[in-house]
Amino acid sequence: PRYRPDWASLDARPLPAWFDQAKVGVFVHWGVFSVPAWGSEWFWWHWRGEHRADYESFVQRRYPPGTTYTDFAPRFTAHDFQPREWAQLFRRAGARYVVLTTKHHEGFTNWGSPVSWNWNSLDTGPHRDLVGELGEALRESNIRYGLYHSLLEWFNPLYLADKESGFKTQNFVLKKTMPELYDLVLKYKPDLIWSDGDWEAPESYWNSTSFLAWLYNDSPVKDTVVVNDRWCNNCSCRHGGYYNCADKYKPGTLTTHKWEMCSSIDKRSWGYRSNMSIAELMDEASIIEELVQTVSLGGNYLLNVGPTKEGVIAPIFQERLLALGRWLDINGEAIYESKPWRVQMENSTDMVWYTSKGPAVYAIFLTWPQDNVLELSSPTPSPATQVTMLGFAGTLEWQKSPSEGLRVTLPCVPPSPLPPPSGWAVKLEGVK
Repeated sequence: PRYRPDWASLDARPLPAWFDQAKVGVFVHWGVFSVPAWGSEWFWWHWRGEHRADYESFVQRRYPPGTTYTDFAPRFTAHDFQPREWAQLFRRAGARYVVLTTKHHEGFTNWGSPVSWNWNSLDTGPHRDLVGELGEALRESNIRYGLYHSLLEWFNPLYLADKESGFKTQNFVLKKTMPELYDLVLKYKPDLIWSDGDWEAPESYWNSTSFLAWLYNDSPVKDTVVVNDRWCNNCSCRHGGYYNCADKYKPGTLTTHKWEMCSSIDKRSWGYRSNMSIAELMDEASIIEELVQTVSLGGNYLLNVGPTKEGVIAPIFQERLLALGRWLDINGEAIYESKPWRVQMENSTDMVWYTSKGPAVYAIFLTWPQDNVLELSSPTPSPATQVTMLGFAGTLEWQKSPSEGLRVTLPCVPPSPLPPPSGWAVKLEGVK
């Protein structure tokens, strides 16, 4: 069937299966904002749009008088950018897809956009096609490639003129936004388009439905591409492909529509900040907890890092990603290709979460019970019930609970002065 350029038709398209199966992705925020590397990736807006005093004094202290935001671009060098090393890191982190910012709200494009003259990574700064190089490396590593793209640009004169007209004119969309989206799809054939920057204007301005109809009907990725829900000012959580709804979205209950939670290791920013402190970063346990809760409620987990202007992913970010990967090496069976179970979490506690795959049920517990006995009230055991623990050889003993459910005797963990790692999974077969 051909899709019409209206939401009723576009929303009826089935989501390509790979996305729900993937579960885990890495988000990368990288651009000219990585040069001041301070505050957040909204640096230009806070400085020149809102004239915030802290941003103004930061620039006065660190840069020559009269410095403009465009002066940062030549310093965005990507000198140390090794796309194959990034791809290897993301693979070891357990990511099945990676989403790169091709263009943030600052308008600088990380590829040689033909409609972004001198404000792109080929003409200035790195003099490299960052989007293309990373895509090639990811595909070699068999990782799906997603492209983040902002519809709006804060200070583009064409956009500001359209905004002034109450979005009755569409010069910016016709000359900038749409040519870039078509160029990205035809040039890089992405598996995912992560749209953003939609919130100021209606669909009638953005022409999103026309673009999506072409994407689903005639583009080179029509059968495999996945999109999110940020395509106009009232789309979020209502229209598009899967739902983001809001940054760091947590629905709290099982939803009927496929969704994704994007989260950032640096809790205060998506872009790199040179002044971040360890207390502002997510630790391994909280990353695993977010992942487990997200997947058990039917979501995908997209974890963000912001590289430096040279293209280095800070060692502390690498350490967090590798810790996630080690956890997934053991427990990935309970995550990848899983489905939500009839119960998502134990009523008594938010420390036990469930996923399922075929007849198998996985109970993922985030804290180790003190007496080494795991109480599960939700599964109903049968004489054929078998319990194993991922990463541990052999079967575990269990008993039917006096009330309901079952009590699993876990392997003894030797006492350790260190806090225990987070998250273990038991696999239950033959339960209802």
